[in-house]
Amino acid sequence: MPRLYYFLTLLLNLAVTVFCADKYSREDFPPGFVFGAATSAYQVEGAANEDGRTPSVWDTFTHGGADVAADQYHRYKEDVKLMAETGLEGYRFSISWSRLIPNGRGPVNPKGVQYYNNLINELLSHGIQAHVSLFNYDHPQSLEDEYGGWISRKMVKDFTNYADVCFREFGDRVSTWSTINEPNIFSVAGYGQGVTPPGRCSPPFGLFNCSKGNSSYEPYLAAYHILLAHASTVRLYKNKYQDKQHGHIGISLFTFWLLPLTNSTEDLAATERAKDFFFGWFMNPLAFGDYPETMKKCVGLRLPVLTKEESKLVKGAFDFLGVIHYTTVYVQDNSQSVKLETGDFYTDMAVNIFLGEDDPYAIFLKELPIRPWGLQGVLEHIKQTYGNPPVYIHENGQVTPHNSSLEDTTRVEYLHAYIGSLLDAIRNGSDTRGYFVWSFLDLFEIVGHGFESTYGLYFVDVEDSNLTRKPKQSAHWYSNFLKDSNASSDKTIQLDREILPSSHQEH
Repeated sequence: MPRLYYFLTLLLNLAVTVFCADKYSREDFPPGFVFGAATSAYQVEGAANEDGRTPSVWDTFTHGGADVAADQYHRYKEDVKLMAETGLEGYRFSISWSRLIPNGRGPVNPKGVQYYNNLINELLSHGIQAHVSLFNYDHPQSLEDEYGGWISRKMVKDFTNYADVCFREFGDRVSTWSTINEPNIFSVAGYGQGVTPPGRCSPPFGLFNCSKGNSSYEPYLAAYHILLAHASTVRLYKNKYQDKQHGHIGISLFTFWLLPLTNSTEDLAATERAKDFFFGWFMNPLAFGDYPETMKKCVGLRLPVLTKEESKLVKGAFDFLGVIHYTTVYVQDNSQSVKLETGDFYTDMAVNIFLGEDDPYAIFLKELPIRPWGLQGVLEHIKQTYGNPPVYIHENGQVTPHNSSLEDTTRVEYLHAYIGSLLDAIRNGSDTRGYFVWSFLDLFEIVGHGFESTYGLYFVDVEDSNLTRKPKQSAHWYSNFLKDSNASSDKTIQLDREILPSSHQEH
């Protein structure tokens, strides 16, 4: 990469940070804005084989690695008390489909209903809003065994029926529902690379040795069925429940902010193409009724066609968009990879993505570079491209080694920078209505090798049978920010330690 471009990039990034809010308080955010923290069922609940719960594809994928997790199933009262003491205004959690409906369809598990009722009621009794995700990588293994899960259209009906149970049992107390968590990553990683549940892929594209799957086709097929299931669920909620329950429903997408590696015409075009693949894949159908033209051209016949009726069903099927954002990446053109017959998602997209290491998942195993302007970029893109819909930041946080010090200063720096950047985006017109730190507790992480790397505000001692929770410095910082409306958050931070992957810098 040219030395000149590196220094121009450095200067640009530093210039952008001048506009990031360095001093702010809770009172600077709009009325009704909610601050909270998030977890997901398999990563936090434990009790994997108790009270009628059956395995999900995540259990199978990790061979029961989170059978105990943080044991929130038994410790939810303790955890909700911690949330209240921290000052959380909302808690975002997911429901385990196989805990609620053990066979994926059919009889509902009363003990599953009781647990989520207890959790929701406990939250509300402490003044904490319940924000619920219906699905986070964990459909019942029984449906995977029966018909292949999301590669079958049967999932549309089964998922809608599962959602119906959730709305009926819990919807009178839930503020927002998100249907599918980061389906763009789930489709690619689970059905193209084999690195997340259900672990499907095919040579030569999978990162692991997958025993079944088709990396060229299944990610697009799974995404197609996810779009239909989401839209079907939204229609059900709006027609049957929303007027009585007064909640809102949307979907949560994973969003890198994407920048060209160089200022070449090719890298600039590649960056726009990557936005279409990572983000437009789902948002364009939801906003406009069809996939981006770029995707249709690059993927060809392997991209399932949305019929006129399906387009009508999908278009506009959201009250809000959930944004999951951790960092910014750099995009390099790789047009020679395009192979319409035998490609996978990444060769179809025809780009190289630089996250900071050669291993595309390594960045989630170490501290993330603090690039808060990327969150502003994402929110500005949503505002400009999709008509400024309501947005919730559903996940944002910093990773550290699990056994690191409770003095997690880099997480404090990260949260301070990104919340300040969020405030700037709101002041610039973004209709963002909430922010949830990932994660409330140290969790069993899917790309963090279990408890090897964690994001929690609270340390969980997995070596202790009591699974003791201990507040980190970040928990104290977040609590002080939330509780003291007059406190100014003015910690000086270095906003970007690593402008580009070290292997691509010139010295």
